[in-house]
Amino acid sequence: MKRLTIFVMVASIAGAFAVGAAAQRSGGDKVRGAQIYKASCGSCHSIDANRVGPAHRGVVGRRAGTAKGYSYSSAMRRSRIVWTPDTLDRFLRDPQKMIPGTKMGFRIGDPARRADVIAYLEQYRTGKDR
Repeated sequence: MKRLTIFVMVASIAGAFAVGAAAQRSGGDKVRGAQIYKASCGSCHSIDANRVGPAHRGVVGRRAGTAKGYSYSSAMRRSRIVWTPDTLDRFLRDPQKMIPGTKMGFRIGDPARRADVIAYLEQYRTGKDR
């Protein structure tokens, strides 16, 4: 009985963390995300221009490695990933782990900061500001 009680407690705690992480991803703040994007991503990326990294307008919903005019790594082109809030979250947490061989080496370790950046990028989903 003790083992069952401990198992239920551990499962409940793990479930709470998973729900919290999902809620945090979907509840990012796009205003904070704009500030983080400018400070952390802006030296390599832009919403509208390819730089060291590709432009991000329309990234949410786009297949990885397909933005026009950018020279992607072969790893990114072959990845078959479609950028969703979840895939962006995993990628920003550890790009090299998700897509070994990608050019992207920068990480955003803090889940709240990732959620904010993703919320910022989501407003450019259709190629228009919302």
